[in-house]
Amino acid sequence: MFKKILSKVLPKKQFARGVSVLIGGTAGAQLLSVLAAPILTRLYSPDDFGMLAVFTALLTFLTVISAGRYELTIPLPDSEQDAADLTVLGFSLVLCTTIISAFIFIIWPQKIATIINTPQLANYLWIIPLGVFFLGSYQVFNKWAVRQKQFTVIAKTRIYQSVGTLAIQLGGHSLGPLALMGGHATGQGIGASGLAYSALKRPELKKISWRNIKKQAYRYRDFPVFSTWTALFNTASLQFAPIMFIAMFGATVTGLYALTLRMLTLPSSLIGNAIGSVFLSEAPKAKREGNLAELVTKLHSRLAMAGALPLVVLLLFGPDLFALVFGEEWRKAGVYSQWMAPWIYLQFQWSPLSMLTTVLELQRQALIAQVFTFISRFGSILIAMLLGCTADNSIFVFAVVSAVVYLLIMFWFMRKAGVKIRTICTADIKYVSAAFILILPIWLFFRSIL
Repeated sequence: MFKKILSKVLPKKQFARGVSVLIGGTAGAQLLSVLAAPILTRLYSPDDFGMLAVFTALLTFLTVISAGRYELTIPLPDSEQDAADLTVLGFSLVLCTTIISAFIFIIWPQKIATIINTPQLANYLWIIPLGVFFLGSYQVFNKWAVRQKQFTVIAKTRIYQSVGTLAIQLGGHSLGPLALMGGHATGQGIGASGLAYSALKRPELKKISWRNIKKQAYRYRDFPVFSTWTALFNTASLQFAPIMFIAMFGATVTGLYALTLRMLTLPSSLIGNAIGSVFLSEAPKAKREGNLAELVTKLHSRLAMAGALPLVVLLLFGPDLFALVFGEEWRKAGVYSQWMAPWIYLQFQWSPLSMLTTVLELQRQALIAQVFTFISRFGSILIAMLLGCTADNSIFVFAVVSAVVYLLIMFWFMRKAGVKIRTICTADIKYVSAAFILILPIWLFFRSIL
């Protein structure tokens, strides 16, 4: 009965239906995270969140390369057996990365923590190998599920991950940063195990050929050769920020910045990734049929429309919203949200569309783009540090540079897909203007009575 109701409610077209299912699951996971955030900010201090940000940065560096970027190739082959062999290849590389990271972080935790000027982190670095295994495995089996269009299964894992993570962080709050980091690293394991169980039922994964695995590894060699560096530069351009901020300004400022980024990127990391997964499953076919530009244009327009209202709300109400929801000590994070909102708005659009570099096999160009991103963003922090800028000025400059970089890269690759820049700009201006017209009277009303 329930399935019949869903079949009537959900869109009929495959792309829209896939997006609807994934967004439904990820929206549930996002809602849990949003509801728990005001509790977490009252259980943990900005210093604790600053520690979490540095821990997350280190974990992310390893996770993005854990499968050699071969997970991105799983939806691409025509043959199901080739895709299955790529899945096994990716998981094998995750196991290797886990073993190497365990060796490093268990033997030299104090030295690593001292190098990044966060000696108190040494007691928690042993959690990183667990996180690498769970997060890396999830990435591999998630792409297999995307290929099979198992969007309902993926949606369920999003909720399981959120529940698992929050259960550890809320239930173990007496353990301090250990619960924050442990929840972040191991909560992903629930989703990974669910997707792996579903994948292992497929006959293709029971007939793997190591000869064919070697063949596929060579066929898609550009992904580890170029996409690995692309991912590293992309991660470094974002994750170096909390490491530098904690070294320059301390854990409190880093915690305020990290919470702001976490809250603002929830739609991008959850809903944006959901849309990106469905886009990746449909775009290769659209490319073969000559409809890729049309698909990209429609998707960008919808993303611009969805992000415009939150952008304007943050620009006008950021500090008051953060103080109300998270507590007065987090008001400064609301100021940071105003500065970061345009950057996150553009990231929300580009995050799912970044799969274009995979679909068009533009690994070299993607690497160039990420090197440019890294130099621009890291350079902005370095210049701010050399000029002796305050924490606020440094974060403001970093946010502005990030917004400009995302805009330029989106222009470049969407043109590669045949989309006109004028079309992109028109959609953004139209939806942001409409959002301002809608929200500005409310803002003026509150200003008049306060």
